[in-house]
Amino acid sequence: MVTELPKNMTAIEISKPGGPEVLVPCTRPVPVPGPGQLLIKTAFAGVNRPDVVQRKGLYPPPPGASDLPGLEISGEVVAVGADGPADMIGRKICALVAGGGYAEYCIAQAGQCLPVTGDLSMAEAAAIPETLFTTWHNIFERGYACEGETILVHGGTSGIGTMAIKLAKLFGITIIVTCGSDEKCDAARSIGADHAINYKDSDFVAEVKRITGGAGVNMVLDMVAGDYVPRNLQCLAEDGRHVTIAVQGGMSAEINMAQVMMRRLTLTGSTLRPRSDEFKALLCDEIRRTMWDAVGSGELRPEMAKSFSLTDAAAAHAFMEAGDFVGKIVLEI
Repeated sequence: MVTELPKNMTAIEISKPGGPEVLVPCTRPVPVPGPGQLLIKTAFAGVNRPDVVQRKGLYPPPPGASDLPGLEISGEVVAVGADGPADMIGRKICALVAGGGYAEYCIAQAGQCLPVTGDLSMAEAAAIPETLFTTWHNIFERGYACEGETILVHGGTSGIGTMAIKLAKLFGITIIVTCGSDEKCDAARSIGADHAINYKDSDFVAEVKRITGGAGVNMVLDMVAGDYVPRNLQCLAEDGRHVTIAVQGGMSAEINMAQVMMRRLTLTGSTLRPRSDEFKALLCDEIRRTMWDAVGSGELRPEMAKSFSLTDAAAAHAFMEAGDFVGKIVLEI
């Protein structure tokens, strides 16, 4: 079932691998939803670090996904695929998508959508899916964090870091974060971090040991990898878990496997975008059942940094790469 729609739309495409300037407006056909899919008239799109990596030519979209950047959106359902639920048309939703978010219209899998409820703004709604799905899966399902434990999260004022802080507070978890300045440390503590370490001024391994009285943390959420990995392992308590979600510091690490054995450490990691639609739908359903009431009530909301217009996507990427912000960046469509 399809409502009256324009044939074409404005989108932002990656003209070639490179810097922010390669993000250019273009005209594309409005996509047509297939079975199990919804067509969303986009209100806002989240800007995430994987978009930057894709723009540089280092993170191609998975097979079948749009080549346009953008992994999370909010908007209104305007059409459904064959045999889809017609009563979805007109509803405001946010969605995790595998690409295509930087556009006036975007296809989303019905199973990866969540309702915009309460006084949640459309800008906030677009800033939730990628960070909440990622932090929930990696902190709780892969990292097994639970009430009373202590975790270390790098990039404490990023979209992922700020969401991790807020989830930790909801579940009674002590959270230590690292940040690149005293100002960002102050911001992280104001959001709810129990401890914030300026990694440029202090050795975070020594600081973690001091904060925990030598016991170490139960889990590390790592976005750096590279030479951070052996240092992260020094921060872990016995039976600790190390979860990698990005490799900003390099893809290779040298570690002492004898320490892994003797201290019974667990090393794991994940990347969300290439996972199957079935997996993402199950993850979305779990978040809907366990966390979405907290979003609707205002108990859990993303930390918002700045909004740019769609045609200023290049400026949004430059702003992200400069790093002088706290929370989430979104594009207003």
